Amino acid sequence: MSALLREHAEQQFAEELHELKKNETYAIPENWEMSPQSVVTYLMGGKLKNGFEVSPKYIGHRRLMEIAVATLATDRALLLYGLPGTAKSWVSEHIAAAISGNSTLIVQGTAGTGEEAIRYGWNYARLLAEGPSEGALIQTPVMKAMQEGKIGRIEELTRIGSDVQDTLITILSEKTLPVPELNKEIQAVRGFNIIATANNRDKGVNELSSALKRRFNTVILPLPDSIDEEIDIVRRRVESFEKVMQLPAEKPALSEIRRVITIFRELRQGATVDGKTKLKTPSGTLSTAEAISVVNNGLAMAGYFGDGEIHAEDLVSGILGAVVKDPVQDKVVWQEYMETVVKNREGWKDIYRASRDMI
Repeated sequence: MSALLREHAEQQFAEELHELKKNETYAIPENWEMSPQSVVTYLMGGKLKNGFEVSPKYIGHRRLMEIAVATLATDRALLLYGLPGTAKSWVSEHIAAAISGNSTLIVQGTAGTGEEAIRYGWNYARLLAEGPSEGALIQTPVMKAMQEGKIGRIEELTRIGSDVQDTLITILSEKTLPVPELNKEIQAVRGFNIIATANNRDKGVNELSSALKRRFNTVILPLPDSIDEEIDIVRRRVESFEKVMQLPAEKPALSEIRRVITIFRELRQGATVDGKTKLKTPSGTLSTAEAISVVNNGLAMAGYFGDGEIHAEDLVSGILGAVVKDPVQDKVVWQEYMETVVKNREGWKDIYRASRDMI
């Protein structure tokens, strides 16, 4: 069997989860794999009493993770909300892995997601042959989570139509899922809850009803506070990617990651780091996730088409792809940034030349 391109969190970090359970000293809620305190340690990282080091999965405010985990120990569901690339799906997966040992009970929200993706569906061949029966019923990830007392995940909740979203109301308030065709209902087992994610760029697409909003506790995941925090996130994720993909390139120098993050933060904020120069902002979000992609792409370029060491010309193509989403408006933004900031910045002439050549 070939190596998996990406393992689920509970597989990739199985040793850390095992050590946390082995060193548990706090009370564990029913059907949870570990205590809320240990879940937060798994997310934020730390050293256990036996000296074992747990790596951080989320770099940011610890209190946000404490609120998120505490929410799931109550009867409220959790909504992780924020800009694209603020680690909503990443956090959702790792919380589910730590609490339930299973992060795969997931519904991907799209404009085409119907009620049957959340409630239940039918095997129509069996339905026609047998009529409504247990054998003809198709369980959804949400139904399985209810029956097994685990965490169910719903990605991009606001991409789902409002009428379909509201099928969650009874599930979240009554903790039951009626199946009128079989004259029965599925009752949730202790430990069941839902983590949903939503992108605030989709605000106004399919707003949550007030009734559904009341069933969720919302935790807003912000962009990283400081440049060093963002660099640390990118470095860790890139090193993980490089290991999985086995790229024939050296680890990227922190100085190159810093330059990518500096460009992204300045364009995102509409001003240079020192605050002296105002900048136009591009149409894209320039998130941390996109910065990770830029550095990963640079590694691939350096490894396969360069000398194995990442240089400005390896990064610029990825930076341009992230910044210039609109070929007219964003190209002007980028060229202005190049001429007013990059051209005159000490040690950045290589980025200026590479960009000019590419454009």
